[in-house]
Amino acid sequence: MGGNIISDDSAFSSVGYQLWRNLRLVTCRNNATDIIEGAAILVKDGRVVFAGIENELPAQTSTAESFDLEGKLVTPALIDCHTHLVYGGNRAREFEMRLEGATYEEVARAGGGIVSSVKATNALSEDELLAQSLPRLDTLLSEGLSTIEIKSGYGLNIEAELKMLRVARRLATMRPVRIHTSYLAAHAVPVEYRGRADDYIAEVVLPGLDAAHGEGLVDAVDGFCEGIAFSPAQISRVFDKAKALGIPVKLHAEQLSNLGGAKLAASYDALSADHLEYLDKDGAKAMAAAGTVAVLLPGAFYTLREEQAPPVHVLRDAGVHIAVATDCNPGTSPLTSLLLTMNMACTLFRLTVDEVLCGTTREAARALGILNETGTIEAGKSADFAVWNATSPADLVYRIGFNPLCARIFRGQRITQ
Repeated sequence: MGGNIISDDSAFSSVGYQLWRNLRLVTCRNNATDIIEGAAILVKDGRVVFAGIENELPAQTSTAESFDLEGKLVTPALIDCHTHLVYGGNRAREFEMRLEGATYEEVARAGGGIVSSVKATNALSEDELLAQSLPRLDTLLSEGLSTIEIKSGYGLNIEAELKMLRVARRLATMRPVRIHTSYLAAHAVPVEYRGRADDYIAEVVLPGLDAAHGEGLVDAVDGFCEGIAFSPAQISRVFDKAKALGIPVKLHAEQLSNLGGAKLAASYDALSADHLEYLDKDGAKAMAAAGTVAVLLPGAFYTLREEQAPPVHVLRDAGVHIAVATDCNPGTSPLTSLLLTMNMACTLFRLTVDEVLCGTTREAARALGILNETGTIEAGKSADFAVWNATSPADLVYRIGFNPLCARIFRGQRITQ
């Protein structure tokens, strides 16, 4: 397995190049278990120029700035493609309620759940919300991440939704990370609109999307299609607006029941449909035809002590791309470890090591619509990779509560934090 060059060897100059050499390389272009021994990565201006066997490097690289990785494992930097990282407060009491036997629906209908996080989030200023969110981001980054998706959805009024998105954007100015934002005002019906979900869509969600788009705060539009949230018809109104604005969509679908959310998402060529515990074969076929990625979220499955796992065999049989993410949020997945999430996806959902590593790199990038930029290590892409004190991808997945990261490289720069 050789490397790939996008420069003319005869005109090559090593000035300004970085060479990462003497490494064991997993590119994730194909299978994550394909390891290139004696490999090297050549970087110029934050982008990969070559990734492959070191002996195939251009001879002129001898004067490039060189870093000997002493045989360590290198993979693409990890990507968390589904988080609710920006929020205020916590929901530890709800954790206790669930231990006492309350279901997710019972907690929500009692005024807990998402609505309780809305109160805590809305009570904070933008700076206070930023201060509470930053430690969660730092924890995730410490495990070799380059990219994180962050949703709104705990504001449920126009200004508060904008505040959350602004905070998400500000996080990217404070840390070397690529942040993608999703507008999720269609997350829950606020108390003042109870019984009037259609009015909430018309008076808050749609005009709020206009405002967020006008400020350049939206990379995608999301929604929660569920009996305790919004119907397919209501989500369609939101997606129609997103389509008119030229914004891609994604959807929380089939988590607690099957309302046909996955098929709905696929009909809009959604980037992803997420959760999917109650997905059926028709939904999976529709996703495969549309190229909609399945984002599996074992943290929520674990926290809620669910018994019906996503039908992974159905996804595989249909040829649906599978990504894995933390679903970091205050109530149903207070999880800030993507490495632990990978282990949970294997243990709880029976995914393979190949599926979870590709699912947190290549397929996660696909789920965000940025596979042309990152997610694999190959010529032309951003130089985003992680260096591990590990011998194989399985080492990253099977350990619980152990972080073997040695270095995080983001856009060609080694990050220390």
